Amino acid sequence: MAVKFTLKVAEIRKETEDTFTFCFKQPSLKKVKYRPGQYLTLVFRINGRRYIRPYSFSSAPEVDATLNLTIKRMYGGMVSNHIIDKVKVDDLVEMFEPMGNFTLPDTNKVLDKRLVLWGSGSGITPLFSIAKSALNKGIASHITLVYGNRSKETTIFFNELASMQSAFPGKFAVWHFYTRSTFDFSSPYLVEGRIAPERVLEVLKEEGDISNTFHFICGPEGLKRSVKKALSDLNIGQDKIFSEDFEVVKDPKDFEGIETRDVKLVVDGVESFVEVVKGKSILEAGLDAMLELNYSCQTGDCMLCKGYLAEGDVKTIGVKKTIEMEQRYCLMCCSYPLTDNVSIEIK
Repeated sequence: MAVKFTLKVAEIRKETEDTFTFCFKQPSLKKVKYRPGQYLTLVFRINGRRYIRPYSFSSAPEVDATLNLTIKRMYGGMVSNHIIDKVKVDDLVEMFEPMGNFTLPDTNKVLDKRLVLWGSGSGITPLFSIAKSALNKGIASHITLVYGNRSKETTIFFNELASMQSAFPGKFAVWHFYTRSTFDFSSPYLVEGRIAPERVLEVLKEEGDISNTFHFICGPEGLKRSVKKALSDLNIGQDKIFSEDFEVVKDPKDFEGIETRDVKLVVDGVESFVEVVKGKSILEAGLDAMLELNYSCQTGDCMLCKGYLAEGDVKTIGVKKTIEMEQRYCLMCCSYPLTDNVSIEIK
C-alpha cells in the first residue's frame, strides 16, 4: 500500500505563459526520497469529487532543496488548471509517495555511456531532473537533450538549460527544434520544424560510437514512435531505450468480446454496482460513479488500483510490460469485464 502524506507549497515559479513550477518544502525530519525521473501523485477534491494526478519531478534530489513539480495548463485539464489557478504558497497538498520506473539504470551501466534525452513541451520535466542529477554526479560521458517546442518563448527551462551548458562545457548539449519561430537558425543546434531523430543521430554517429548510448523519451506517442523507429534502424537494443508512458494506446481489436456490463466493486467492505461501458476500464467506471478509488499512472505501472477478482473474469488491455501479481488480482485501470458476474474487492 502506497504511503500518503501532506507537503507545504514553499514557492511558485512562472516558467512560461502557461507553465508553473510548484516547489514543496521537504519535511524537517523524515525527508521524502525519490529518484530523478520519478513522479509524485497529487490528490485534490474539486466540486465534491476526488481527483488524483501524477506529475513528474523537475527537481533532482542531489541538486534541489525542495521537491519541484512543473505543471502546464491544459485545455480542459481539470486538475492542472485547478492547481495553477487555486494553489498558493503555504497551501498544504495531499499526495502519494514517489513512484515510477523512468529512471537511470544502475550507475555502473551508464557511467561511461552517452545519454540522449528526447522530449517536447512539458515532457522536459523528468528529463530535466535526470539531466541535472547525471551532470551533478558525473554520470555518463556526455548528455544530449533533444527538445521540441513551438518557439523559444514556450520553451520550459530555456534559461536554466543554457546555464547548464555553460556550467558543463563539453558535457551537455541541447538541440532545440521550433515549429513556429522567427529565431535565427544559424546555429546547427537550433532547428526549424519538428524533431527529426535521423538528423540528430547522424551527428551523434559522427561524434562517437552510437551503440554506446542510452535513450530516454518523454513526449507524445508520435515522438516516441519516430525516435524508436530511428533507433531500431541503427540496431540500438531495447535495453537501452526508456520511455515515460502516461497514456495507454489501445487497439480496437483488443476489445473483441468486451461488452457493456455491470461490475460489483467492494471498497472497504461497501458494495457498489457500476456500469462499465464498452471501451472504458473498470477504474474509469468506478471513478465516474464517484467511488473513491486509489490510482495514479493508469498505465499499469504504479499498482495503486490493484483489486482482488473475487468472481468472474476480466481482460487486461494496454499493458506493455509483464506484471507479476498474486493470483486473481487485477489492475482496474487496464481491466475490462469479460463475464457478467465480475466482482472486485478493494481494501
